[in-house]
Amino acid sequence: MPKVLVLYYSSYGHMEQMADAIAEGARGAGAEVDIRRVPETAPQAVIEAAGFKTDIAHLVIEGPDALKNYDAIVVGSPTRFGRMASQMASFWDTAGGVWATGGLNGKVGAAFTSTATQHGGQETTQFSIITNLLHFGLTIVGLDYGYAGLQGVKEVHGGSPYGASTLADGDGSRQPSQVDLDGARYQGRRVAEVAAKLFG
Repeated sequence: MPKVLVLYYSSYGHMEQMADAIAEGARGAGAEVDIRRVPETAPQAVIEAAGFKTDIAHLVIEGPDALKNYDAIVVGSPTRFGRMASQMASFWDTAGGVWATGGLNGKVGAAFTSTATQHGGQETTQFSIITNLLHFGLTIVGLDYGYAGLQGVKEVHGGSPYGASTLADGDGSRQPSQVDLDGARYQGRRVAEVAAKLFG
């Protein structure tokens, strides 16, 4: 049974929902899954002024050394100007010791994200996450076209070959759709299946 970590940052709850769906998909494939979030680094005044969601259920990750306990790590961050949020980047910036010892070499990695708009940088954000994971030695699993929800234009939806995603709208009012959440479940399942083949 592979051990999967879903590690994310969420300001308004969209990434929290996607993390739960990723975990659901991985568990459905037989994986043992933990969901953790990275520490909030924004000042309290910014959190209050922006109306960040503060009642997030998942625990904060114990620190970068905890990453070594998993066979697969699925990383989710909302987009900040076409790249991962500073909160997520800051966490990975503390993981130099893990990198130096090759602690994540050969593990499975994946990325998921959210943006306000359809062209708000989903793919570049996923690549910013994937680039980090590749530098740490992880083997990347995307959201392949075996997931039929990537096809079609009849409704607005997230998702790309690089990972699951959702759209929040500029005011955060749009919640992840069934297509978005199903894509996250599919990707979570694929991560667990690949990890099982590598480490089972």
